[in-house]
Amino acid sequence: MATIDRVKYDGPNNVVVWRYPADNLSWGTQVIVNQAQEAIFFKGGAALDILGPGTHTLRTANIPLLRGLIAAPFGGETPFAAEIYYVNKAVNLDVKWGTNNPIPILDPKFNVFLPVRAFGQFGIQVADSRAFVTQLSAQNPEFTSDQLANYFRGVLLTKAKDYIAETIVKQKINLLEVSAYLEDMSNGIGDKLKSEFARFGVTLVNFYLNSVDVPEDDETVIRLKKALSDRAEVDIMGDKYQQKRSFDVMEKAAGNEGGAAGLGIGAGMGLGAGLGVGQAMGGIMGQMNTNAPAAGSPAGSKFCSSCGKGLAQGAKFCAECGAKVG
Repeated sequence: MATIDRVKYDGPNNVVVWRYPADNLSWGTQVIVNQAQEAIFFKGGAALDILGPGTHTLRTANIPLLRGLIAAPFGGETPFAAEIYYVNKAVNLDVKWGTNNPIPILDPKFNVFLPVRAFGQFGIQVADSRAFVTQLSAQNPEFTSDQLANYFRGVLLTKAKDYIAETIVKQKINLLEVSAYLEDMSNGIGDKLKSEFARFGVTLVNFYLNSVDVPEDDETVIRLKKALSDRAEVDIMGDKYQQKRSFDVMEKAAGNEGGAAGLGIGAGMGLGAGLGVGQAMGGIMGQMNTNAPAAGSPAGSKFCSSCGKGLAQGAKFCAECGAKVG
C-alpha cells in the first residue's frame, strides 16, 4: 500500500472535526494545518501529539509521543499507521436554540398558567482539542456544529427552562413584560452552562436569550390580554368609564330597536327615557304650582299680601288676618 506524503483539510466551516480517511503515514509526510485548525494524532485509540497552524514534516522530533509507539525510522521514510483528526478551532457565533414545546409557567401576577416559549443563539469554540475529540467525536469521521448543538441541546434546554421558570416566579415577573429582563436572564443561563461545556473541551463564548413569549392564539393568552385592555381603559377614563359604558349600551339598544321590538328592548328604552323626562317635568310643574292661585278662584281675584288668602270683592280688610287691603 502506498504511503501518504501530504495531508491537508480544506472543508466547510461548519465542520468541527474531520478525520483523515487513510492511516498509512510515513516519516517525512507533510501535514498542512490551516489557521484556526489543529491536527491531533491518534494511535491505538489514544490521543497523542498535536500540531498547530503551519506546514509540518513528520519527524521524530515534532511528534515524540507517537514515536514512542512505533518503530524508529529506518532507511528514510519508514511507513507507519496512525490517524489524524483535524479540529476547527474557529469561533462559531450562530448556533441557534429554542424550546420544542411551550413551558407551562404560572404567571405570578395574574395567577394563571401560560405556555411560554424561549429562543436564542450562542457561540462556541473548541478550546481543548484532545478532550473534545476523545469525549465527543472520536467515533465519527466528521462532526459538525449542528451535531454539537444537538448534543448540548438537552442540557441547555433543561437549564434554560429551570432558570426562566425560577426567575419569573421569584422575581414576580409578568410574562407579558418579560422582554425587559432578557439580558440578565441570558447572563444567568450562560453562567450555568459554561462548566457543562468546559467538561468536553468547549468554551461557551456567549449565550443569548433573544425572546421569551407566549403563543398569540392561545385561549388563555387571548382572555388575559382582553382583561388587561379593559382594565387599562378603566384606569385611563376614571369616572367617565361607567358613563361611556351606559352610552354604549343605549346606542347598541337603539340600533337594535327595530329588530328587537318583539323582545321589548326598544319599548323598555322608551319607557326609561319617558320616565326621566316625566320626572324632570314633574319638578318644574311643582315649582310652578307653588305660586299658582288656588283652584276655583275667579279670574282677576285679589289676595291678601300678608297671608295670601282670597279677598272679598270691595273688602278693605282681610277676613283671615285683619290686614288692611292696600
